[in-house]
Amino acid sequence: MKLHILEKFDYLLVFCVSILIIFGIFCIYSSGVNFQGEVVSSEYIKQITFGVSGFIIMIIVTFLDFRRVKRFALYLYIAYLIILGYTFFFGRYVNGARSWLGIGNFGVQPSEFGKIIFILFLAMFLERSEKYRPFKRFLISFGILCLPAGLVLLQPDMGTASVYIPIFLAMVFVAGVAVKYIIYLIGTGIITILFTIIPIWQEKIFQKSLPIVTIFVNSKIRIILLTALLVVTIIGALGYYIYKNKYYYWITYIFSMITLSYFLSFLAGKVLQDYQIMRLIVFINPQIDPLGSGWNIIQSKIAIGSGSFLGQGYLLGTQSHYRFLPQQSTDFIFGILAEEFGFVGGLTVFILYFLIMIRILFIMKNTKNTFGYYIAAGILAMFFFHFVVNIGMVMGIMPITGIPLLFLSYGGSSLWTAMIAIGLLMSISSRQFEH
Repeated sequence: MKLHILEKFDYLLVFCVSILIIFGIFCIYSSGVNFQGEVVSSEYIKQITFGVSGFIIMIIVTFLDFRRVKRFALYLYIAYLIILGYTFFFGRYVNGARSWLGIGNFGVQPSEFGKIIFILFLAMFLERSEKYRPFKRFLISFGILCLPAGLVLLQPDMGTASVYIPIFLAMVFVAGVAVKYIIYLIGTGIITILFTIIPIWQEKIFQKSLPIVTIFVNSKIRIILLTALLVVTIIGALGYYIYKNKYYYWITYIFSMITLSYFLSFLAGKVLQDYQIMRLIVFINPQIDPLGSGWNIIQSKIAIGSGSFLGQGYLLGTQSHYRFLPQQSTDFIFGILAEEFGFVGGLTVFILYFLIMIRILFIMKNTKNTFGYYIAAGILAMFFFHFVVNIGMVMGIMPITGIPLLFLSYGGSSLWTAMIAIGLLMSISSRQFEH
């Protein structure tokens, strides 16, 4: 029995996660020390509590048979949507978003735990829909994505909502959904972002009027162009329906993508908050508002640069201890690590994350269970996206999104979510030969 219990543990995975959490606790402690050497925050104590309880949660999930969750996945998904609706109306405002529930000082962020529920439910659907027509399968999967992501976006929490997209893309890709549908979704997203940024770029950065930009700012021209694009799309669809010619198919494919992107860019311009627009602007040029919206990126880059190869030394970082580095225990925790431990510390984090992701790929390769295979793919996408976007944000090569660095950033909801994911991976790994 003891041997069976020990076999359930993936020691490499647990080792990497443990080192990252310890790294995080040390950095969170450092973030709470001011320039006089005084400890002004107790966040590190809470993070130790979150870490210990997270390991307990991970162990419990490891010994649960992940396959049994399948029968409850739909109910969990529905309950999650209800909780998101409740949070939208009655949740707490934190950092500009009504995304928290809690009593007193204790609070949880449902959208963090919801990532796991979304992965479980989508994995269940993808397994059971393998005989569906490709487009129907993709369309229903997309609907499963839109409901929770849309509710999170309404909070508004664009950073957390964006995490659902790579999870969805990775899972439908490994499930064998046609690549053309995935490319369509990715292409629409990229073009929408481009169309949304162009007017902002002209006004805030280029600061000169360009005739071509009129199609993105003039309401009458917008309506005319949108109507024209829609007509071309409809003609292409009718042509394909009547003649079954691939020429018409690709006209419909491309023009519907442009039409949808053009329409969504108009909605984005209406929905995006001022601070979200400024994040896009300062990403392109932080010097536009160096003492306001651009401050975070500028100070983070200074912190990383000052760390050099070996760092300034633990508790000797100036950017964090003089409080120049914003949100230094959460979103910008990597800035503290890079400043105090230098390139070597940053590289260590990269290696640990790389080992975690390689290990997940190994679990995916070896599992015989389709449901587990899809779950592992979703978790891999979640970890990868959090890592790349957070590190990119801190380095100034990606817009600020408010996405934490899992295992290192302060916060119980994100850490517990990551530990549940690790527990699920080990549950899959320990039953890799079982269907």
